[in-house]
Amino acid sequence: MKSNQFAGKIAIVTGASRGMGSSIAEAFALNGAKVIINYSSNRAKADEVVERIQQNGGEALAVQADISRVADLEALFQQTLEAYGQVDILVNNAGLMIVKPLLQMTEEDFDIQFAVNTKGTYFACQQAAIHMNTNGRIINFSTSMVGSMFPQYSAYAGTKGAVEQFTRQLAKEFGPKGITINAIAPGPVNTELFTIGKSKEQIEGIVKMNAFGRIGEVDDITGTVLFLASEEARWMTGQTIRANGGFV
Repeated sequence: MKSNQFAGKIAIVTGASRGMGSSIAEAFALNGAKVIINYSSNRAKADEVVERIQQNGGEALAVQADISRVADLEALFQQTLEAYGQVDILVNNAGLMIVKPLLQMTEEDFDIQFAVNTKGTYFACQQAAIHMNTNGRIINFSTSMVGSMFPQYSAYAGTKGAVEQFTRQLAKEFGPKGITINAIAPGPVNTELFTIGKSKEQIEGIVKMNAFGRIGEVDDITGTVLFLASEEARWMTGQTIRANGGFV
């Protein structure tokens, strides 16, 4: 539903060229925010998101940045400030998942997941601490795998466990500026991040663990993101919301 709830607000959504990120970006734009569509390499996909937003009467700008690099994050925030003069909302959505048994996990697999999921989120928060407006909103992404005991997810869940911990720890650092910082921990959601590499049988088995007998959809998550970015969530900070349909 279209509204002006976030009119006058500038939102940065990392990893917004596809999947969950694009849906979150479009939802913010539909509700009045101007949105930075961050992408790592696929400019064409990012431009498609910008075009959809513009067709619906919104405003957005695609900005390339590899969030695993602090210099790129600095440039992302600078380009946002040059374009719109402020930052009000940061959604640290960009993520990478490599599912392997411990004995098959390589150093490179381990390092790239921590570089994107953990380091990227942490230093994006640092940029928000420098540049974000008073009463801003930071929404980090964890995973409900942190609360499970699934084999082969150890490294990925480890990256997100760290995100949950520094979400808690940073809450009181951001508090004096009225900035809230919270995390969302989705369960299995119908995006490429989850479905790639899984058979139909594997997905059906995971679905049976859910209270509602279906896999999550991106719309199940975007509403929670919008809530955490809203004025109604002003008294919530340092929390992780497990939006997972009763998965764990």
